[in-house]
Amino acid sequence: MTLLSAAEETTTGRPTPGRLRVVLMLDVHDGAQDRFLDAYELLRYQVSSVPGHVSDQLCQSIDDPSRWLITSEWESAEPFLAWVDSPAHREMVKPMHGCVSDTRSLRYTVLRETHGVTAIDTPAPPLRPGEHHPGVPGVPRPGPDGVVRHALSFTVKPGTEAEAAELLAGYRSPQARVDDTTRLLRTSLFMHGNRVVRCVEVAGDLPTALRHVARQPEVRAVEEALNPYLEEKRDLDDPLSARDFFQRAALPVIHHHAGLKSGPVQRHAYRYPVRPGAGAALVELLSEQDEHAAADPGSPLVRATVHRHEDLVVRLVDLLVDPADDPAAALGLAGPLAAAVLGKLTEPVEHTREGLRHLLAECAMTPVTDRTSAED
Repeated sequence: MTLLSAAEETTTGRPTPGRLRVVLMLDVHDGAQDRFLDAYELLRYQVSSVPGHVSDQLCQSIDDPSRWLITSEWESAEPFLAWVDSPAHREMVKPMHGCVSDTRSLRYTVLRETHGVTAIDTPAPPLRPGEHHPGVPGVPRPGPDGVVRHALSFTVKPGTEAEAAELLAGYRSPQARVDDTTRLLRTSLFMHGNRVVRCVEVAGDLPTALRHVARQPEVRAVEEALNPYLEEKRDLDDPLSARDFFQRAALPVIHHHAGLKSGPVQRHAYRYPVRPGAGAALVELLSEQDEHAAADPGSPLVRATVHRHEDLVVRLVDLLVDPADDPAAALGLAGPLAAAVLGKLTEPVEHTREGLRHLLAECAMTPVTDRTSAED
């Protein structure tokens, strides 16, 4: 039996090719914890760029602080076994050799998986007669600037993109002031193929703001006119149907980074071609890249917001330059983790200006509307 077939064998004796979970148990020497953590930080970014790697996690025992656990997930056994037997692997793990006294590696094929509920089951506020419910699952928290950011994403029937875009761009903005504590700030809407992404920014309470928007006759008319174009049916007059739609459509903010830079900015959105299962790892890498770029006075990145639901990753950026002039900054590939970011994408991309311009064109979302509310 080969190593590969052994790794994929189940208790029923049937081969089950699929994702691989690797569990590495370690005992760390007394006084070597800081060196071990430094070595792990270096190792995890190097491993992120290895083809087939999906994610990893570091855990410390609550009973014995000297005992640690590293788990990693791989697309299948083949890329892991190829990497673990390579000279590159031996070089990567050398910094850990002086930190640990004992290791044990276990490898498992993932057979079953249960995901937690993606929406918070909070009671829906009562509806007024004839009112559409915005259906926001849970309440996103404001960022350090006091702004609440959220996004919704859904798809329209292929071939109807132009008609849907015309409808979505055609309504008049609601008044900015909702009440004494809540204001609508900005709505940015983009499309990528038949996928629609609507990003909203609110000062105050997001559910209150969205209920206010839902009551506007012009908004209701547009939403009703859009219904025939949607791939998934919805009935916004039915509270349960509305709630179900908005739970599926929710695209939460994972991170937002902003720098103290001034000048005219351009807003753009990018949808990344993510390897299956690599969405969470990709946004973690992008977060570190964006934090570095936002703080760098030489970077044209002013603000970056990443939204994610499973492997749907959308990044909204405000830039001081045209993206084609600096595709690396536009895509979040201008920092030291660029190779790791590229390793999470479905197709290999060369980190050259031409390669990044090709990726930029593939990821770029088409702007439909970007507007502040009427009072602004």
